[in-house]
Amino acid sequence: MSEAYEETIGGETVLRRTPGLDHERLVADLHALVRAALPFNSTLQLLPPRSRLRLADDCILCPDLAAIRLDAGGVAAPYLVGEVLLPGDHHLDTFIKKQIWSDLRLPRLWMVDPRYLNIEVYGCSEYGFTLQDILANHHALTDPHLPGLGCSMEEFFKPVRRR
Repeated sequence: MSEAYEETIGGETVLRRTPGLDHERLVADLHALVRAALPFNSTLQLLPPRSRLRLADDCILCPDLAAIRLDAGGVAAPYLVGEVLLPGDHHLDTFIKKQIWSDLRLPRLWMVDPRYLNIEVYGCSEYGFTLQDILANHHALTDPHLPGLGCSMEEFFKPVRRR
C-alpha cells in the first residue's frame, strides 16, 4: 500500500491521505491498460503513479496516472491525467485540480469513481474542459492516441464489484 503524499496548490501544501488497497489496485490496473495500449514509438510516455508534476512555481500535482507527450523538440507536456477518487476526498480532485488541468488546457482527463463504478472522460475545448462521456457497465475506455485501449467498465471495476 502507498503512503500519504503532498501536493502544492496555490503555494499551499496539501497533505493527501494514504490510498487504500482498492484504490491502489485500480491505479495499477489503469497503468497496465495504458502501458499495454501505448503504440511502439509513441510520442506519449507513461509516468509512474503519482509522479510529481511541477506545473508552476506554486503548483505541484501528483496524479494517479499521467502520460506526457513529447514534441519534435523533446519538450514534454501532459496529455492524459487520471485520478482515482478517494471516498470523502472528492472536492480536491473533482473541483480544484480539475480546474487547474482545465486552465492548463490538458487534452484528456479521466476521473475514475469507484463509488459509482464509472469514469468521466473530459476533453479540452476552446472554453476549457468538456465532459465527453461517462463510461459505465459495457462502455469501453478508449483514446485516439491509445489505439489498443478498449477495456469495458464492467471488466475494469470487477475487483471493486466483488467486495
